[in-house]
Amino acid sequence: MREWEKNLRQVTPYVAGEQPKDLNKIKLNTNENPYPPTKNMEGLLNNQSEMLRLYPDTQATELVEELARFYDLTTDQIFVGVGSDDVLAMSFLTFFNSEKPILFPDITYSFYDVWANLYRIPYERPALDENFHIKKEDYYKVNGGIVIANPNAPTSISEDLSVIEDIIAKNQDAIVIIDEAYVDFGGQSALPLLKKYDNLVVVQTFSKSRSMAGMRIGYAMANPELITALKNVKESYNSYTMNYPSIVCGAQAVRDKDYFYETLDKVIATREHVKRELRGLGFQMPDSKTNFLFITHEKLSAKELFEALREEHIYVRHFNKPRISNYLRVSIGTDEEMNIFLRAVMEYMKEKGILN
Repeated sequence: MREWEKNLRQVTPYVAGEQPKDLNKIKLNTNENPYPPTKNMEGLLNNQSEMLRLYPDTQATELVEELARFYDLTTDQIFVGVGSDDVLAMSFLTFFNSEKPILFPDITYSFYDVWANLYRIPYERPALDENFHIKKEDYYKVNGGIVIANPNAPTSISEDLSVIEDIIAKNQDAIVIIDEAYVDFGGQSALPLLKKYDNLVVVQTFSKSRSMAGMRIGYAMANPELITALKNVKESYNSYTMNYPSIVCGAQAVRDKDYFYETLDKVIATREHVKRELRGLGFQMPDSKTNFLFITHEKLSAKELFEALREEHIYVRHFNKPRISNYLRVSIGTDEEMNIFLRAVMEYMKEKGILN
C-alpha cells in the first residue's frame, strides 16, 4: 500500500436502485411518484435566467415560509436541504457525537449505516420482530441517538404513534430522528410530538408524495435550538446547498394543496387495488402505508421473479440481504403500469405451473 493510501477514508457506499436506460420500460424500483408535480409551477422560471447568475438565498426563505404555514410551525423550526438524504446526513454529523452507539433497526433504509461508518459513529441495529415490527424495548438502553424510518423502508410498515412516542419519551437524553419519507401515504406523523419533546427531529422529503425527486428537496422539523445547530453545521460545510429553482418550485408545490392531496389519493387507491390482486395470487405482504409494496410468495423465488420481470423491462427492487432475500419491493405506478406488472406476474406464475 502506498503511504498516502493509508489516509483515505474507506467506506462501502449506499447502492441506489437501478436507473435503467430502456426507453420502453416500467420503472417500479425507486419509489418515485408516477404523477408529475403540480402544473402550477410551470412558467415559474420563465425569464428568470438572471437569478441563475446569482447565489441563491442561503436560508431558502420562500420555501421555509411556505412549509411553516403548511405545518403550522415557526420558520425557526424548519431546516431545508438537498433531499432528505442531505438533511439526514447533516443530522448524523450534527447530533451523533458521543462515544455511545446510535440505534436503528436491522432492516431499514440502508443509508443509515453508510453515514455512521462515514462519520465514524458507533451503531447497533436491534432486530425487527418476525413480522418486521420494531420491538420498542430494544431502544430503552443507553445510546447516543436513535433513527427510525416510519413508515419503514423497505418493509412498508408504519408503527403506531404510541410506539414512537414511547421510544422518544424513554430517550430524552439523546436525539431521536424520525425519518418520514413515506408518511403522507398513510402513516402517522410524529410532528404533533414536537410540542412535547425537545429531543425530536422529524425529517420529510419532496421526492415521494410531492413528485419532485429530481429537484432534491428535504427538510427537518424540530425545536429552534436543534434547527440552529443544523444550520451552523451546514454553514460550516456549504452555505449554498439549495438552488434557486428548487426554492421557487418547492414553495409552489407546498402552496398547491389540492393537487398534493389529489395525487396522494390516486397512489393510495392504486396501492390498495394491487394489494388485493397480489394477495389473490397468493402473495404475502405487510399492510403498506407507503407508495410501495413489500411482497413475497412461498412458491416463488423473488430473485428469479425479479430477473423475469426485468427481461420484460419491468424494474422492481430485490435485496440480497438476510431475512428479506425472498422479498421484492414494488413501487406503485399508474394504474396502467400496475396492470402490466400484474399481467407479467400472472404469466410468469403460469409458466411455473403455479397458476392455471
